[in-house]
Amino acid sequence: MDWSKTLNLPKTDFPMRANLPQREPEILRFWEEIDLYRLVQQKTAGRPKFILHDGPPYANGHIHLGHVLNKVLKDIIIKYRSMSGYDAPYIPGWDTHGLPIEQQVIKSLGLDRRKVGPVEFRRRCKEYALRFVEIQRQEFKRLGVRADWEHPYLTLMPFYEARQIEVFGEMAKRGYIYRGLRPVYWCPTCETALAEAEIEYAPKESPSIYVRFRVKDGKGLLPSDAAFVIWTTTPWTLPANVAVCLHPDLDYVLVRVGKERLVVAEALLPSFLEVLGVEKGEIEARFKGKELEGVVLEHPFFERDSLVVVDTYVSAEQGTGCVHNAPGHGEEDFITCRRYNLPVISPVDGRGYFTEEGGPFAGKFYLEANEDIMAELRRRGALLAAGRITHQYPHCWRCKNPVFFRATEQWFASIDGFREQALKAIRSVRWIPAWGEERIYNMVASRGDWCISRQRWWGVPLPVFYCARCGKEIINETTIEHIKNLFAEHGSDIWYSAPLEVLVPPGLTCPACGSEEFTKEEDIMDVWFDSGSSHWAVLRQPSPWPDQHWPADLYLEGSDQHRGWFNSSLSTAVAITGQPPYRAVLTHGFVVDEEGRKMSKSLGNVVDPQEVMTKLGADILRLWVCSADYRGDLAASDNILRQVAEAYRKIRNTFRFLLANLYDFDPAEALPYEQLLELDRYLLMRLEEVKRRVLKAYEEYEFHLVYHSIYSFCVVDLSAFYLNVIKDRLYCSLPYARERRAAQTVQYRVLLDLLRLLVPVLAFTTEEIWRYVKVVGEKPVSVQLLDLPEPDDSLLDPDLASRWEKLLRVREEVLVALEKARKEKLIGDSLEAKVRLFVKAEELEWWNSAREDLRTICLVSQLELLPGEGIKVEVEPAEGQKCARCWMYSPEVGKDENYPELCPRCAAVVRELSSR
Repeated sequence: MDWSKTLNLPKTDFPMRANLPQREPEILRFWEEIDLYRLVQQKTAGRPKFILHDGPPYANGHIHLGHVLNKVLKDIIIKYRSMSGYDAPYIPGWDTHGLPIEQQVIKSLGLDRRKVGPVEFRRRCKEYALRFVEIQRQEFKRLGVRADWEHPYLTLMPFYEARQIEVFGEMAKRGYIYRGLRPVYWCPTCETALAEAEIEYAPKESPSIYVRFRVKDGKGLLPSDAAFVIWTTTPWTLPANVAVCLHPDLDYVLVRVGKERLVVAEALLPSFLEVLGVEKGEIEARFKGKELEGVVLEHPFFERDSLVVVDTYVSAEQGTGCVHNAPGHGEEDFITCRRYNLPVISPVDGRGYFTEEGGPFAGKFYLEANEDIMAELRRRGALLAAGRITHQYPHCWRCKNPVFFRATEQWFASIDGFREQALKAIRSVRWIPAWGEERIYNMVASRGDWCISRQRWWGVPLPVFYCARCGKEIINETTIEHIKNLFAEHGSDIWYSAPLEVLVPPGLTCPACGSEEFTKEEDIMDVWFDSGSSHWAVLRQPSPWPDQHWPADLYLEGSDQHRGWFNSSLSTAVAITGQPPYRAVLTHGFVVDEEGRKMSKSLGNVVDPQEVMTKLGADILRLWVCSADYRGDLAASDNILRQVAEAYRKIRNTFRFLLANLYDFDPAEALPYEQLLELDRYLLMRLEEVKRRVLKAYEEYEFHLVYHSIYSFCVVDLSAFYLNVIKDRLYCSLPYARERRAAQTVQYRVLLDLLRLLVPVLAFTTEEIWRYVKVVGEKPVSVQLLDLPEPDDSLLDPDLASRWEKLLRVREEVLVALEKARKEKLIGDSLEAKVRLFVKAEELEWWNSAREDLRTICLVSQLELLPGEGIKVEVEPAEGQKCARCWMYSPEVGKDENYPELCPRCAAVVRELSSR
């Protein structure tokens, strides 16, 4: 007889194979057809708001794994919040101005920006940016990210640019914006000033030289044949030298080395003598640094004096303790020399070439001039020693080339004007992880003024006029309001396309000289000012996004944004409101390969998310994001993603089993808790514990705990235990038997709870599963319209937990004994076994009450309890014959003349089924 016809075998259309790359685009189309974002917003309308403000990615290329990590984390949070009692609208944004786009336009189109002019060049940049906005939009949608994709914010929008002008104007009104001569980071490749946030440090090999500065006027302290020794790794800055700086409180010595009489810091004398290859020198005199202040030195190769000055930034860690000062090429140098009213010499132009002020080095690229300058030092007898050194050196964040300090007239935001408010604001914000608080606090505490001007075209122009007669810069409420309105209507292109009389407010006169003739500023704003104004443009009402509020509940970006967007947003917000623009800030690490190396094409370790989605599906990437602790760096590789795909398969197969065994289950017929078997109640208690752990993990942004909790529950509690144990009930009992309905009731509860808990993570898979789930009443069109399951105290039973912990501990010992018997060929399948369990005599009664539960969860045919000294397990072959239907062994098999192959239970079930 074909006994499969009398079994309750599962029937379902839910596919075994995932085929995510094929199914996910179909689900995407479904979401677009039903306008899922609007449906969710309609459902959550009226709830408390939760605003995650999107940090705008740069629109200049396809997305990479870093984008995947960032956007999926945001999507998980948005979906969790919208399913847990909040209205969580999500407005995506893009950063669309700036140097990287200029570079790509010049490179890809072969444009010379000076020849085409600003209007045409900006048009090409805009086209390029908008093209990649659309490309990235589709790529983010392919990840399953739910957002208001039809109404994003772009930093090139006229409304946005007008709001940015408001921010600038308000900061200027409060006195935080000024123009001044200061050394700023300068990229000669990109020909523009850079802010600290645009600087990356990388190894660079440089010269390491020791140079004599001979004494011209020793002020009665030093002989005329003495010389101060400086150490530098930038010989090219020596043409700009005007001073040598000492620490006021360090000890300095005049030391005789052969015929030389040299001044160095005493603490650095041993290392200095080692550089010279000399064992010792004769100390002739000692001085505090401040005693030598005012000594006049000769510049080593120009007819110019160099003054000895003092400042506390000088250290005794390296070099000689005598620091060469070139205020045109160093921030500390500039600050120190300004106190002494020394001239600022900056003989290098915007392309990195020496000007006429560089004397014999004019026309040479600054780095290439190093050798010529060293040769000049040798010729004049000023070079004491020379070598090479590899050190960390600032590089441009975009072109990756070295940068330098260059003193130029720039526009700045004065951090000192609101630094204390910003530091106080930082303390009021929740930082996740907590170490982020000290990191940004220290950055703001030590940050210099923010250089906000850039010598480029693609960006928001600095809204400044200059008097054509006296040169006075003009920024006031009238000019700001006029320009803001022009930008709101026409966009910032009007700054370049319209005649000056349109840009200048009617009736404007110079407050200094009364002139009515003006010129306009040619520089644009730093793109960090663009994105740092997003809170004001997007969150502050009124705006095109009326469902937002200020401040945001959460900012979420990579940890590099402590000095980037988090910092610029904080600066602009505190400057104009006194408050931070966010209540909480979450940071994640970077994506690296299995060996912890940064991904790069040269190393061949880049994982392309497009290829992963094509081969494995977006849900694998989403599960990868959830599986690791984002607070550190996340490793990704083909091998790691295969492991994630295997974990996904186990989770999917768990759902497949649940759906398959609910094919004839009507949720309206679910049994009440009291009618469930004890094993069923225990499983629901475990589900409740997992559910609470997962909900807490979501709330605390610990998504790796979401993954590990659910994965472990699927693999350990369900697949390896409960679902395996209940197969006998599901397949061999009568379809409508209480024990079968009890198992189905639990499976349905597990299915619904796990499904809802996984919606924020497995966006596509949960939607697919939802199509096969039966519900009581009207079924929501999408699984994303459900709420998360709520805690249920009625499922927590300490006595039940204690009882089953005891049973499961013994089960583990039985399983070990069964495996040993299997290896000894005593049994094959566990149902071929009879277990003899010895327990303490005083506990025999308790164990007898649990005997059938223990036999069931051990999956053996027979279990005998005997008194003993403690837990002891013996295994022997089961008694009787194997039932052809349930595969259990029983002495009763063969006694039913109508069904001689069946045990009494199966014979009774088949008899009833046959009679229907």
